[in-house]
Amino acid sequence: MPSSAPMVEIISKHTVKPPTNSSHPPLCHLTPWDVAMLCPHYIQKGLLFTNLPPSLPIHHLLTTLKASLSITLQHFYPLAGRLATQKHLNGDEITSLHVFIDCNDQGAEFIHAKAGKITSFDFLSPGDDIPPFVNSFFPLDGAVSHDGHSAPLLSVQITELAGGDIFIACCFNHVVGDGTSYWNFFNAWAEITRTNSLSLPPVHARWFIDGENPPVKLPFSDSSQFVERFSPPALRQRFFHFSAESIAKLKKKANEEIRTEENDRKQSQIVISSFQALCAMIWRAISRARRFPAEQLTTCRLAIQNRGRLRPPQSPEYFGNSIYAVEATAAAGELEANGLGWAARELNGAVNGHTDEAIRGKLREYHAAPMVYKMTMFDPKSVMVGSSPRFDMYGCDFGWGKGAAVRCGPANKFDGKVSAFPGREGDGSVDLEICLLPQFMADFLLDPEFLEAVSPPPQSLTKGLK
Repeated sequence: MPSSAPMVEIISKHTVKPPTNSSHPPLCHLTPWDVAMLCPHYIQKGLLFTNLPPSLPIHHLLTTLKASLSITLQHFYPLAGRLATQKHLNGDEITSLHVFIDCNDQGAEFIHAKAGKITSFDFLSPGDDIPPFVNSFFPLDGAVSHDGHSAPLLSVQITELAGGDIFIACCFNHVVGDGTSYWNFFNAWAEITRTNSLSLPPVHARWFIDGENPPVKLPFSDSSQFVERFSPPALRQRFFHFSAESIAKLKKKANEEIRTEENDRKQSQIVISSFQALCAMIWRAISRARRFPAEQLTTCRLAIQNRGRLRPPQSPEYFGNSIYAVEATAAAGELEANGLGWAARELNGAVNGHTDEAIRGKLREYHAAPMVYKMTMFDPKSVMVGSSPRFDMYGCDFGWGKGAAVRCGPANKFDGKVSAFPGREGDGSVDLEICLLPQFMADFLLDPEFLEAVSPPPQSLTKGLK
């Protein structure tokens, strides 16, 4: 690996707009789930591609990607717009604000960059912390979603690596949509590039509960009252692989433990999922690494979709935000003493409690007192699990086959942030990106329960990389 962080050179920047003959509504109203995301950073994710045809010149690739992005923006037209704010007055006094998307076709940003000294192997840093230069592969660093009033709502960066591999990063305003919307867009762009068609168009009608209609008015007179900038502390960040076999063992252990408890208490049987067992193990290991006193309360939050839990359910292609974070809280001593199954059962209860009725109740509470999420609201004693191994990240095929690996930018990272991804093998394996303060990561890497569960990276990840 290079001894110093190589520079990433920006070669060009262009604005890509939808075709001039595109027709769509002039504005897009925002739901409570959207408005609440005005302070978080843009979503920053990307894919490494190591299988490009040697005969494909970079200028031809860039021209093709720009043309297909233009067509994709015709389908995902909010991404080509900008945020706008309307003020509501009582006499001369501003009483509230409402934000919406002005679908004005100003376009998305398209960046071509080159990292001539960075190889794919350097980029993946197998068995090591994620190198700092990875941040340079992502544009709009530090931008919060409210910046979309002037900044593009979508910025993509195509970075050439040494040896001809490329990394495609998409930075996507969080007001426009959540992780599901993000990957639906990314897959649509890939499909249009590959086939010049789109099989699953987005659903743009924003969803509101009965009796509540747009606009959602924020009780502020100026954006400075709710916009907060966040800079993450110095963190150690690593990707960890968990094979399907390892996760199956965790699931079996968790379910066996709770079945024993249920038999003792004559309770009905609960079934712990693979992901709940994995998250419970991580929650316990991070809490041990932080060396909490027994009485310290700690929470594990899981970002969870609303689409399939609403009745009737929303379309999987619903384009917007439709998520909440459900949580389980325990004292550190209780979490340690009661075992993996107990922790997983607490998470299971939080997930199962996220019903249509619960979602609608949260929305009614929001309409009564609208607010904006701030990163400083996060409890530093907690763990936050975002993204999802269910997202079709490796379905993004631009015509060169699936990506070699997914990586994240620096956005929305803090001590205790965990991001989940499907394993590239597609067999039920999971990759986790874990962010911890340096002193906590050092102990986490020595945790016996974690070491028993974590798997070596699959050989396919680095086989043939330069």
